[in-house]
Amino acid sequence: MTAATVDAPPRPGPDTHAPALAARLDRLRDRVRLLVAQRSADDPDPLDPWRGLRHDASSIRRLLDRAALPPGGGPDEPEPPAARLDGLAARFGLTPADTEILLIALAPDLDRAFEACYGYLNDDVTRRRATVGLALDLAGRSSFDPVARGRFGAAAPLIAGGLATLEDPERPLLSRALRVPDRVIAYLLGDDDPDGELAGVITVAEPASGADGGLPGLPTGLVASLVAGPLLARLRERRPGAADALAVGALHAAGRTAVVVEVTSATASRITGLAPVIVREARLRDAGLVVNLLESVDPEPLCDPAVPVLLTGAASFGVASTCRPLIIDVEPPADPAALWRAELGAQAVTADISAATGSYRLTSRAVRSAARTARALAAVDGTPVTAEHIHRGARLENVWTMGSGVRRIEPAVGWPDLVLPDEAATTLRELADRVRHRDRVLGTWRLRSGGGRGRGVTALFAGESGTGKTLAAEVLACELGLDLYVAELPALVDKYVGETEKNLERIFAQADRVNAVLLFDEADAVFGQRSDTKDARDRYANMESSYLLQRLESFDGVAVLTTNLRGNIDEAFDRRFDLVVDFPKPDPALRRALWAGCLSGAVPVAADIDLDQAAEFELAGGSIRAAATTAAYLAAAAGRAVTQADLLVGARREYRKQGRLVDDDDLDTELAAQLGGDAGYRPTGT
Repeated sequence: MTAATVDAPPRPGPDTHAPALAARLDRLRDRVRLLVAQRSADDPDPLDPWRGLRHDASSIRRLLDRAALPPGGGPDEPEPPAARLDGLAARFGLTPADTEILLIALAPDLDRAFEACYGYLNDDVTRRRATVGLALDLAGRSSFDPVARGRFGAAAPLIAGGLATLEDPERPLLSRALRVPDRVIAYLLGDDDPDGELAGVITVAEPASGADGGLPGLPTGLVASLVAGPLLARLRERRPGAADALAVGALHAAGRTAVVVEVTSATASRITGLAPVIVREARLRDAGLVVNLLESVDPEPLCDPAVPVLLTGAASFGVASTCRPLIIDVEPPADPAALWRAELGAQAVTADISAATGSYRLTSRAVRSAARTARALAAVDGTPVTAEHIHRGARLENVWTMGSGVRRIEPAVGWPDLVLPDEAATTLRELADRVRHRDRVLGTWRLRSGGGRGRGVTALFAGESGTGKTLAAEVLACELGLDLYVAELPALVDKYVGETEKNLERIFAQADRVNAVLLFDEADAVFGQRSDTKDARDRYANMESSYLLQRLESFDGVAVLTTNLRGNIDEAFDRRFDLVVDFPKPDPALRRALWAGCLSGAVPVAADIDLDQAAEFELAGGSIRAAATTAAYLAAAAGRAVTQADLLVGARREYRKQGRLVDDDDLDTELAAQLGGDAGYRPTGT
């Protein structure tokens, strides 16, 4: 993909539309004056205060005897120019007759004098808007002319384009009132604020990169196609990130305004009902629509042949949809930090953006919002924008609820809380680097391409219970600045055939779109070994494993699987894992470090405590933490600092939990000696 630049048509200068519209109204006022004069010429009582509220035989005869408006002064006569009215007529395909009818319909909204005139001409002072019959009379058209009557049909430009509406559907056509929406009137007067109904639904977007149209990754020919005429296209990318910015930039390069439809879970239910208003807004502005699709939104109502529509996002059209967009593949930006620098401008020079945002893959819209948040946070702190502000802004854009079966954890631990052998710790840090640099290695350098392979990072943590696998996943998430989502497998596994796969697919699909670490704790339940097919249960269990093998291939997120026994995981998964981290039971040196870590911070500890003796108990990290917690409770109940005896009691209880033998007599004697006969200690107590 290369950047594309096309000479765009010049954009109009400052609007001065009110005088031109006033001139048009002066001409209409002359025609109303002629019609009033004609109809009042034979009126025996033109000052009748009940005019329009009663009719007698003579008034009926006068109505029946009235002639049509004399020829001349119709819509074919030259009119003073009105830039917005003429531009609107061109974009909506209005004929001169349509334009005249539109002017007749909006006259009472611009000049109160027309209300009284229209009430008189309608023979009903309560009906102060033009009716279809009155509009035809003032436009010099016959009510028997099918072409003239067709101007008010549902498919006519005025009605279909939302420029005018017909009220009173129960009345005959000629007596139905014409109303021009407030937004159309405001536009003709030079107001560019969007329709109030669209608040929170659309935004008028500015280009996200340089104004010269040089947009990295912009498909060649897209801008030229937009200049040539309206285009329905879908900018497809593996994961949302750059397509929104490219769509906005392409429309601006083609000389059009970009109206971005803000499709979110909050607005999705309103999009279909507001589609005609959205399309009208785009046509008024001579704009194109940028629509980020969700599965719950049908984009077909937004597909108008008169409006360029660029679709982004991961959702696709249904089989029954009549819209068939042109599919254009776009690549993610080679330098994602460029979007951040464009949004932050001069404020970006003081921060290492790549380090702050390397773990996140956000859409251009999310980057814009996160940059705004970073600037606000910096203003509150009274400092320039820093990497920490940018990171916090990005993280706030990452709040996501993945529904049932998944539990969200906001990491609160770091590398100092994790005690591992050097090899395992090094592998974990390498895993974090893979997440940060996967777009460059797998995308730009194309070391994983073809076959529908995703750009996800998956790892297997294998080791006995309590060796730190779950804690390591939380530390990894904290290091990356991401949330941790724990898949609760009992809630996902279903006894009915195919339901487990559906639940897992929902989790994988959501994890593809969110910046997070997905943890399958005790993954043996669904990632277990395949077996020989002896009955239907074996067959469906093997199908489940086969599905997971394929899904890991196309996964785009970050996933960690844990198991207490590596042999329980099907060996076919090994190739799908980027890294396998073994968590061995800690040796005495690591056990001492674990005891020291548990007793650090605010925990009061006796001066003569011996961690080397506590480390002699062959316990894993989880058991050591449990033993330290038991010791802390004993000390808190006695109102003193944690002693060596407390540690030994906690360690012995962890041994008993595991069903391991302890020489209680020797240990009790040692504890009693350390306590010096403390009456508060009962050696045989639980």
